[in-house]
Amino acid sequence: MHKHKHIVGLPLMYDPKDSHARQRQKGWFRDILSSAAQNLIFGNIFCASRVRGKSIPKDVSMYIDGELKLIDIKMKALGLLTMDLPMPSQYVQSHQPQSHQQYVQPQVPLPQRIQSECVRTANIPCDIILMNFQIMLHKVYLFFLLFCIGLQQKVECFFHHHSHPDSTYHHFTYDATNFSPVKDYDYIIVGGGTAGCPLAATLSQYYSVLLLERGGDSSSDTNVLYETNSFRTLLTANDNDSPAQNFVSEDGVQNTRARVLGGGSMVNFGFYSRADDYFYNNAGIKWDSVDVEKAYEWVENSIVTRPARLNGWQTSVFNALLEAGVGPDNGLTFEHVVGTKVSGSTFDDSGIRHGAVELLNNANPENLNVLVRATVDRIIFSTSEPLAAVGVTYHDSNGIYHELYVTTNGEVILSAGALGSPQLLLLSGLGPTSHLSSLNIPVVQDHPFVGQFMADPPRTGVNLMVPDSLNDVGIRVVGITEIGPYIESITFPPNSPPMTFIPPMSSLPPINSSVEIFAAKVNRPISYGSLHLISPSNVTVSPSVRFNYYNRTQDVRQCWNAVNVIRKMLASPAMEEYKFDDSDGGRSFRYIGPSIPEDRSDYETILRFCHESLSTFWHIHGGCLVNKVVDSRLKVIGVDSLRVVDASTFFNSPGTNPQATTMMLGRYIGMKIVEERASS
Repeated sequence: MHKHKHIVGLPLMYDPKDSHARQRQKGWFRDILSSAAQNLIFGNIFCASRVRGKSIPKDVSMYIDGELKLIDIKMKALGLLTMDLPMPSQYVQSHQPQSHQQYVQPQVPLPQRIQSECVRTANIPCDIILMNFQIMLHKVYLFFLLFCIGLQQKVECFFHHHSHPDSTYHHFTYDATNFSPVKDYDYIIVGGGTAGCPLAATLSQYYSVLLLERGGDSSSDTNVLYETNSFRTLLTANDNDSPAQNFVSEDGVQNTRARVLGGGSMVNFGFYSRADDYFYNNAGIKWDSVDVEKAYEWVENSIVTRPARLNGWQTSVFNALLEAGVGPDNGLTFEHVVGTKVSGSTFDDSGIRHGAVELLNNANPENLNVLVRATVDRIIFSTSEPLAAVGVTYHDSNGIYHELYVTTNGEVILSAGALGSPQLLLLSGLGPTSHLSSLNIPVVQDHPFVGQFMADPPRTGVNLMVPDSLNDVGIRVVGITEIGPYIESITFPPNSPPMTFIPPMSSLPPINSSVEIFAAKVNRPISYGSLHLISPSNVTVSPSVRFNYYNRTQDVRQCWNAVNVIRKMLASPAMEEYKFDDSDGGRSFRYIGPSIPEDRSDYETILRFCHESLSTFWHIHGGCLVNKVVDSRLKVIGVDSLRVVDASTFFNSPGTNPQATTMMLGRYIGMKIVEERASS
């Protein structure tokens, strides 16, 4: 899907098949007037609601269309609509390299462009065109000013640096200590994360839903809302109540699981890209391609932003990837396509996060209760055949335990994540008999594959200190190679505390310089491990997990393929400006941690580098695989009224970053459940 995305006051048209600025500039002038007309006439609607993707009333739309047609007529009379007008200077990254410029066209003063049109057409006197054009612009600006004053509208609605998240969902969200749920619900969803939020919103349109989240709301730690604080959220994680909860795998690699309403979409770096065809074809899930597309669009129209521009570093990365041979240039697209592309983000252009939690704003508030700081301890099963889930036991932050049940034909749905869902099944007595018996957990049903096939695609790469302090934040660019790995990069800001999750930087004191992290994801690793319980009764104790990184030669080879791509990127003209001047008159990079090995053929050297640079992408999956633990509709095999809907069902990480597919999955399965019940 490639739609025209109107961000308030900043419209742009992207064509992913067009790599030149000309296509993106066509119609710019009309687009800016179109957006201005909507913002001016109905800006109070947009500023008050801030709900993305909501359509305006039909009569309102017709009025806007009429006004725009009038503008069209006036502009066509002046011969301006057919002109390729230059973009304003704020759209241009003046310092980016000349090669592969994606969003830049040489600037020609507007009067000169109009003058050239006059000479070319010789139909209208130039002074009349310029005069009328200036008058028209003056009227537009005057109308804007009078409109804002007349409505006592704050100008910041259009120009304020921050567009705050829509927190309508607060009206039906409660702390578990302050709310007494009704006796039963049609659906109890465990985990208000990346999949749980869209799932709850969808089911609530027709059924009563209770969503239970062990963490708090983002209002308890507003750091998660700002892109500039993305690293801080990970660095301030604790074992008590932080939005991110750190753990260390048995492999010795520090990792993180989310503990906040909105899940991983509230603590990640926001990059949004759809799944690859390999995932759809091998996931084992019964897909309806039309509904998959609808589910993606529902998510995208609600919370995803198409970036209006690239910052300096992301522009350099984009150019370096192309110069390294990661082609073609795919422009901006959400689709998974080989080459270099710009993709969406759950951070808007002001750096404000719009995570999966905002999908709850699409819910029917009469049918949905959301409880935060509600930790589910067990699934309650029926005492007679057939075996079925009938409810859950949870405790609040005061340690008070509660039991809740589902109605007839209702379901318990686990969306607690790749660690939380298999952990809860094991604690409830579903899992390998040998493991459960060793912990004296009563076996409800032998499920030998619960907690198995755990995988975490390893990250490799290099870290560069650069000569200047860059304030660039965020990820908007990815390189998708034909040989497997995906390449992304992000800026680590100056004077930041040690990055404990990146081994070479874990003990590094703050430095007064930016660090650029080149991160390559080993795609579809065939090394996998398992999860097992540490505590047989306490759900707040994270399970132990081993991923067996680089346990297979194929994964090591893919790591080395990624390193070779990064090697070519560093040798590209786009990276030249980030080198330091050497005392001998040369120029070179300054590495933090291991540099790329010069020996490209020795396997032991390759393996050593991959382990030295090893860290996580936080794309954990597995533990409840399709056709192992759940069926093609994600129902737990052998247990009625119990499903698992999250990344624990994935056999591999979809696309470059899984959050888009995980949110789509929540919406998609919700749609399918509604269809199932309607046809039964």
